[in-house]
Amino acid sequence: MNTQTPFYITTTLPYVNASPHIGFAMELVRADIIARYKRQAGFDVFFNTGTDEHGAKIHEKALEKGIEPQEYVDEAAEKFKDLIDLLNISPEVHFIRTTDERHVKAAQEFWRRCNENGDIYKGTYKVKYCVGCELEKTESDLDESGHCPIHPNRELEVREEENYFFKFSAYAEKLLDLYTSTPDFVIPDFRLGEIRAFVERGLTDFSISRVKEKMPWGIEVPGDPDHVMYVWFDALVNYVSTLDWPIESEMFERYWKNGTPTQYAGKDNLRQQSAMWQAMLMSAGLPASRQIVINGFITSGGQKMSKSTGNVISPQEIVEVYGADALRYYLARELQSFEDSDFTQERFREVYNANLANGLGNLASRIMKMAETHLTTAPILPAQVYEQDFQEALERFDLQRATDIIWEKIQAMDGNIQETEPFKLVKTDLEQAKAIISDLVIDLYKVSQMLAPVMPSTSAAIQEAVKTNTKPETLFPRREE
Repeated sequence: MNTQTPFYITTTLPYVNASPHIGFAMELVRADIIARYKRQAGFDVFFNTGTDEHGAKIHEKALEKGIEPQEYVDEAAEKFKDLIDLLNISPEVHFIRTTDERHVKAAQEFWRRCNENGDIYKGTYKVKYCVGCELEKTESDLDESGHCPIHPNRELEVREEENYFFKFSAYAEKLLDLYTSTPDFVIPDFRLGEIRAFVERGLTDFSISRVKEKMPWGIEVPGDPDHVMYVWFDALVNYVSTLDWPIESEMFERYWKNGTPTQYAGKDNLRQQSAMWQAMLMSAGLPASRQIVINGFITSGGQKMSKSTGNVISPQEIVEVYGADALRYYLARELQSFEDSDFTQERFREVYNANLANGLGNLASRIMKMAETHLTTAPILPAQVYEQDFQEALERFDLQRATDIIWEKIQAMDGNIQETEPFKLVKTDLEQAKAIISDLVIDLYKVSQMLAPVMPSTSAAIQEAVKTNTKPETLFPRREE
């Protein structure tokens, strides 16, 4: 029997209507850092990601290409699955697709339970709809020109048809009670304030089906073959279907009911993750999530990334030049933990050279060159123990602060070398110089331990160099234009 404390963490499932971009790479890497940290701290971790593969945008893309939707999503899902190796994601990660048979069955069972609870009804659906978001929009959601602010170049559709609805309006009080009883339910706290204000303004029931004749690419509604599930209702269920709910309940019991289900998401997912999904869970008689962690957007040159403006950055292009750990570092430290942040190729190169090539890489090389030359064996190394401030930052999901703490130690070690100059001291007081070098090696090893969740390959390379008392190969070669 596994006696470790269970911990569950998941990304959202990216929509496969476009190639993977740097925004989802950020979410995946950040969730992986937390998963690795928790695993190293002794937790039994279940880490989930995957792909969202139904809905109007997918149907639209498949029609454009002249292929079946299933063929389209099969090809697209592989690109997202490739991110696991590309970004050095934990090999233990679980990958679910919303076209998987187990997910289809789970979504239909989830529907049945909500229906049995009296929370699903049929009604006329007339609303402004953004195909880009796959969400209906109220007037308060739109910008001054009447467009969706996230997809300003897409005209809203006005839709009117008979659909099934979920009684979202019935759950306002329960949601507010959840937010009050769990003051850290949404991180950061200002996002909790936003969703609380949204619920307090009053909830509107939302459509959870589409007429199959008009949009056939979806999971069939139980008992009504003329309708398919609305993509958001279907996709959100992945958080429990990945745990084999409801067929095999052992994993669900351990990681969802008895664990701490934690969901990473972008700020455009705040409503869906922290209100819609929680109301759906309540309706189905399942426990609420434990925490929702909300990232900001990545901009480029001050503009939101989009294909139309030509400023989309591919994570593959970055990794091919700089390596996965360099990108992981940038996504953790150089971008704000919870606010919007800018990402440009020029800024990335500048930071890479300053903080990795000339910073960490140069420091590791200098220390281990002195150790290789003047120490006969590696010093006695400490067991892995995360320092309190570093651990507290990770528990708050403040990855920027956690990595700042690492770099403060790197800078302190640089300062120590400049002050004590052991490379000179060896000529006049070898024993004292060796003591200083030994302490530097231990400090470098401690830094490598803290780097393990953030930059796993770099951490392993430094630890191997320390244990073998050898200078490592260049960790981060300088990159010019």
